[in-house]
Amino acid sequence: MVIKKKQDRSSRIHGITPGDLLPERQYQPDNVQLFLYNSALWNAHRIHFDYPYTTEVEGYPGLVIAGPLLGDWLNQCVTEWLEEDGDLMTIEYSNRKAAFIGETLRSGGKVLSCDYAKREVEIEIYIKNEADEIIAPGTAVVRFS
Repeated sequence: MVIKKKQDRSSRIHGITPGDLLPERQYQPDNVQLFLYNSALWNAHRIHFDYPYTTEVEGYPGLVIAGPLLGDWLNQCVTEWLEEDGDLMTIEYSNRKAAFIGETLRSGGKVLSCDYAKREVEIEIYIKNEADEIIAPGTAVVRFS
């Protein structure tokens, strides 16, 4: 029988410095994911599921990815980096540019500051499109255990 020792991660914050990058993650949502996400939110705006309406009436080039989905991806970016070493305290973001089905988007971030006494780290976060434009910028604060 092999017994695994729980790794002591209490000092992880001391290895983090401003400028450290969070791993990027790619997203390629499809029509089904977009439809199910908006259904769960009770978001019936036709730009998220009705292609003819979206392109012919609203003038978009394709189905528009829901802004809250971008926010969920930002949350995932931070919490996956944090792992089980603490808590996400605050997160703020804004949607600056629309994204569309068929695009590959990326989430990521960079450590802005570390308060070792409070065990808090402030992080700049983003969603970028294929043109490398930040379409959803934001910030998050995490507190390590």
